[in-house]
Amino acid sequence: MSMIVVTVVGARPQFVKAAVVSRALRATATVSEILVHTGQHYDPGMSDVFFSQLGIAPPAYNLEIGSLSHGAQTGRMLERIEGILQETTPDWVVVYGDTNSTLAGALAAAKLHVPVAHVEAGLRSFNRAMPEEVNRVLTDHLSTVLFTPTEAAVNNLGAEGIPRERVTEVGDVMYDAALYYSAQALDMPSPVAPFGVAAGEYVLATVHRAENTDVPARLTTIAGALRRLAAQRPVVVPLHPRTVSALERGGLLEGLKADCVIMEPVSYLAMVRLEKEAAVIVTDSGGVQKEAFFHGVPCVTLRDETEWVELLECGANRLAPPRDEATILDGVRQALEDGSPKVREELYGGGKAAVRIANRLAAGL
Repeated sequence: MSMIVVTVVGARPQFVKAAVVSRALRATATVSEILVHTGQHYDPGMSDVFFSQLGIAPPAYNLEIGSLSHGAQTGRMLERIEGILQETTPDWVVVYGDTNSTLAGALAAAKLHVPVAHVEAGLRSFNRAMPEEVNRVLTDHLSTVLFTPTEAAVNNLGAEGIPRERVTEVGDVMYDAALYYSAQALDMPSPVAPFGVAAGEYVLATVHRAENTDVPARLTTIAGALRRLAAQRPVVVPLHPRTVSALERGGLLEGLKADCVIMEPVSYLAMVRLEKEAAVIVTDSGGVQKEAFFHGVPCVTLRDETEWVELLECGANRLAPPRDEATILDGVRQALEDGSPKVREELYGGGKAAVRIANRLAAGL
């Protein structure tokens, strides 16, 4: 009799992580996986294309919960996931990262006494104002097995009193994905060619975190800095839907469109190509920080802190808190001067994280 694993995903970085772990679970031949998509990212450009490109089977359950306040969204997910777990009686519930979907899946499972496995456990910004930080801390303390990407994450969990025997350092499944999908990404048409932008010459910028989009002064600073950068070299900006709304509210969207190359959200493979062929990446995304490193592209992070401290320590990334435009411009200048970081495979598990996770789950409690 095969083991049943319910995997809960809701946001596009989780689809990428689940793709490589699901492939490894199938290879065990002893695990049957049931995929639950909460609908946290419900736009087809943010969801459907990821499933098709990454070779993920359509979810067994699509909750289509969509965008709500944090409490309402998490509550509705919790109610729906609880019913699914009662129906499917899984051996494990697997959750990824730090979204409301992550917390809802872990909480529903814990209350039903179903073992929880948290992939990407132990990350800390030490900033409780971030909803992601609250989600990841609570999920870690609800989890039965915690799969960490780095030694720093292991140490964070130890400092919070989580027993070491529940923690397994496996590496980063995003590095597995970067290795697996890079060649496919380069086979795709260039997303920037239609705009007359050449590979290796542009700044790639992504902005979506609430700490930037929901604070008008920070968003104004970021938009102003990107427009000034665009006077020096092309700036390519795939815009998250919530960022579009925030820019419109602040009267910033039209100016950004006038000076930068604005795109709708792109597929994972298109994003990989955009990252690989950028001169520098400017982002507030945790995943994009790492992907920049995986692809050997210098990165500037528009935040006051980052969970991926090892990238700061090795010089692959630098922080540029968006308090003023000069800080961002100086960060980009320094990143371009420093050039491509050297990829250190040992930082993130050497591309074997998903296999380690699958083997641990298949072994049972």
